[in-house]
Amino acid sequence: MPLENGDPVRWRGQRVNSEVSSTSQLTGTGDPQPQGTPAPDSSRTEAMTEGWELGPALGDGHMTPGGALQQAGQEPRRREEALMAELSELVQKVVKSSSWWERHGMDISILACSFFLLPAGFLCLRSAQAIPFLVGVLTLGVVHHTLTVKGGHLASHNALTESKSWGKVWAIFFIELCSAFTAEQATYNHVKIHHGYTNIIGLGDSSTWKLPFLNRYIYMFIAPLAVPIITPLVALNLLRNVEWKAALRTLCCMLVGLYCHYWLLLHISGFQSPWSALLCMLLTRSLLAHPYIHVNIFQHIGLPMFAADQKPKRIHLMSLGVLNLPRNALLDWSFGHSLISCHVEHHLFPSLSDNMCLKIKPIVSQYLKQKKLPYNEDTYTSRLRLFLQRYEELMVHAPPITELVGIQ
Repeated sequence: MPLENGDPVRWRGQRVNSEVSSTSQLTGTGDPQPQGTPAPDSSRTEAMTEGWELGPALGDGHMTPGGALQQAGQEPRRREEALMAELSELVQKVVKSSSWWERHGMDISILACSFFLLPAGFLCLRSAQAIPFLVGVLTLGVVHHTLTVKGGHLASHNALTESKSWGKVWAIFFIELCSAFTAEQATYNHVKIHHGYTNIIGLGDSSTWKLPFLNRYIYMFIAPLAVPIITPLVALNLLRNVEWKAALRTLCCMLVGLYCHYWLLLHISGFQSPWSALLCMLLTRSLLAHPYIHVNIFQHIGLPMFAADQKPKRIHLMSLGVLNLPRNALLDWSFGHSLISCHVEHHLFPSLSDNMCLKIKPIVSQYLKQKKLPYNEDTYTSRLRLFLQRYEELMVHAPPITELVGIQ
């Protein structure tokens, strides 16, 4: 199945290291598509992303009387939809046989444990000795990213609970109070756009993570330190796209979350000046910002990209455009399996929790390889080396659109 640049797309579980296509340019931090702007096929986006358990509808399209050619053209699409339906059935059996602890409890316990570590982290910062102080910084940094990245990500997909009402509460808590972002825009841009149109040029192609005016070393190693500052500023800009009641709620939650962190550093950790407390806030909130930025670009950018009107069916789109990284104890805890070693599984079944993505991983990988579909895997160091070597091609220039030869 040739790409536009002539490189073949390999169908078995490959290590993606050099055979990649370049990616699109973003002229700044980039405003995600406004919530009121409809995306192509927007009526089916939610079904594609969160309604996986229903299975894809077979026989998409209409056949005119005597339309033998049209019927022949529909056969590959039906086979592709049947593949997704078959895989969904296998995964659904695993989900139904799993306990509440496996579906939700384990991830909730990780978030609860992180929350209960907060007092220890703030108290360690009271010490004048270097080792306890560093332990406090590391504790608060890991806890912050666990609550914001893992908690916010699961909450945006309503993967923490089967109740939509409680899911909304958790989304507000983890995304707005802990992360200083807006829940509505985070959910829309991540779930509806990124997941609904993964690697579709101009929609879910991860272009919001590109800053083409920065050189490779500043982007990869220095710019991530500014994430705690940029995040609330971007959120304030996005508030114009939501209703005033939601904007007011978001603003209040953001201020409460930031002020509580600042107040605890002054009154519990014993910082003597506002500037030292603010510096500590920046340090802890940016502790894992580098892998956070890296993971977001490593797992999509450089893989095949498609035009909105020429995208493959879901199972091909996700198997071609998503990559898994190896398991890592720190990142698995802080970011969750669905963002690290089970990203392919997460994009195929986004409403599953991190633990369930890990549980279905052998089934998904075996099924894709059995059907000769891509199952992309690569190491963190290999992807980092690739992006440093090909930064201009991957992060600055516009990508070629992958030809769908052999797919549709």
